[in-house]
Amino acid sequence: MSNYIWYASYGSNISTERFMCYIQGGKPEGATRTYKGCEDQTPPLDQKPIEIPHELYFAKNAKVWNGGGVCFVNPDKNHKAETLGNMYLINRQQFMEVVQQENNADKPTEINFDRAQNQKSSVIKRNSWYGNLLSLGEKDNAPIFTFTNENYLSSDINSPNQHYLKTIIKGLLATHQLNDSELEAYFISKKGIDKKIISEVINQL
Repeated sequence: MSNYIWYASYGSNISTERFMCYIQGGKPEGATRTYKGCEDQTPPLDQKPIEIPHELYFAKNAKVWNGGGVCFVNPDKNHKAETLGNMYLINRQQFMEVVQQENNADKPTEINFDRAQNQKSSVIKRNSWYGNLLSLGEKDNAPIFTFTNENYLSSDINSPNQHYLKTIIKGLLATHQLNDSELEAYFISKKGIDKKIISEVINQL
């Protein structure tokens, strides 16, 4: 396996500016937390749009986003799901440190990438928000991974705040070039989002 992998993002990390806070450190606009970045702060070698065959929804209360819900995908595959993402070609150590920062852990999460790719789904950190690694295939001879919760968090559904949603929308605009009506249709179909906030954020852009 190549030392490089594709990290497929479907939430706020769709925004390259926001994702680079994980790589090079910094505080994302609208967030309350400053990220330390990776030991290797080299930018991604490449990035590409992706469609992820897992249902997107909003849940939990994220302190970093002022108590709003954040994105997860259902760990069960669903080819009818239309989840848009942005994937970044980074090295394995960077990916492990991204997982570490996403889960606010003390040290990088050790990952057996070969096993995770073979099993399609692998819980790499239990009782954490994003401790379930999903294999999404390959692109240009490098494996594609994303992470989510090990469960579908139906009892924790919670709408995102405007800053979080704005960050995602900026990423979608840059990556998938959606117009306003396409953006609204995309989010209306997702569970856990207050319909009023969608048009409010779009109108602010």
